[in-house]
Amino acid sequence: MTAITWNVNSLTVRLPDVLALLDDARPDVLALQETKIPDDRFPYEAFTERGWHAYACGQRTYNGVAVITKEPARVVHRGAPPGLDDDQARLLVVEQQGMWWASVYAPNGQAPGTDKYAYKLRWFAAFADWMRQAFPPRAALLGDFNVAPTDRDVHDPKRWEGKILCSPPERDAFRRLCEAGELVDAVRAVEPEAPMFTWWDYRLRAFARGWGLRIDHVLVRGLEPVAAEVLVAYRTKERPSDHAPLKVVLKEA
Repeated sequence: MTAITWNVNSLTVRLPDVLALLDDARPDVLALQETKIPDDRFPYEAFTERGWHAYACGQRTYNGVAVITKEPARVVHRGAPPGLDDDQARLLVVEQQGMWWASVYAPNGQAPGTDKYAYKLRWFAAFADWMRQAFPPRAALLGDFNVAPTDRDVHDPKRWEGKILCSPPERDAFRRLCEAGELVDAVRAVEPEAPMFTWWDYRLRAFARGWGLRIDHVLVRGLEPVAAEVLVAYRTKERPSDHAPLKVVLKEA
């Protein structure tokens, strides 16, 4: 099966590119982040008229996640990890034949030492607790986790040392989430050394300079990663997202 995750940074702006991606790649599951659309304005018909099933958890201006599937699914959870008092639209989980697919948009955290940074760490901890207690044997988390797990995932580790997305507490929180869910990093399972960057800051011509980070991930359990590819061409389009789609191929473990 094929799964793709993409932080579109506004589905309103990027909808034509999303539909083109579905036509080109025909994934079994597409997870979207930063849709920035409330549920009553989500373009469900744009997907359903093409034969897709669309599920959304959104809000105006910020955040927002969605899952697009070939086959029907059932919504299991939406909003925030259980146990966290939060109304931000950052998490949507759907179920198909006992397997859970989650579209994840983790908090950015702003900067170490800030309230938003502390909230990010609490968010990861709550998610890890939920993974440990409730997730089924087969599951996949797809999304923008706003963490580059190791220095291999950063274009210039020295420049980013201790900064947001790369600080040790964030990396520890990401690692604990993976351990709690017995999750495999699909990209590193098949591409242990390649940079596989997925995000390039709009500023400073970061994409042209190759100044990227790998902060979008597919984390799986009960599935075996077979292949992974960053669809970089979507970062070169007119008015692109600052993220490129990440595509993985999975099979039953």
